[in-house]
Amino acid sequence: MKTLGIVLIVVGIAMIVIKGFSVTTEKKVVDLGPLEVNKKENKWIGWPTYAGAAVAVIGVILVATDKRKS
Repeated sequence: MKTLGIVLIVVGIAMIVIKGFSVTTEKKVVDLGPLEVNKKENKWIGWPTYAGAAVAVIGVILVATDKRKS
């Protein structure tokens, strides 16, 4: 559980620092035999800051409770 807690702390801090990321997708607009028209779209995948804080807090709780059991 200690390892999982440390991973959650690192992921939570990364979620606070990095607010999200952009993904480029390609969408087919027209397909007329040999002629094909595609459109590239940028989609933003983000998360709220409090989600990263919650993940980090859960990680801290896991690390703290693991130390008490040892």
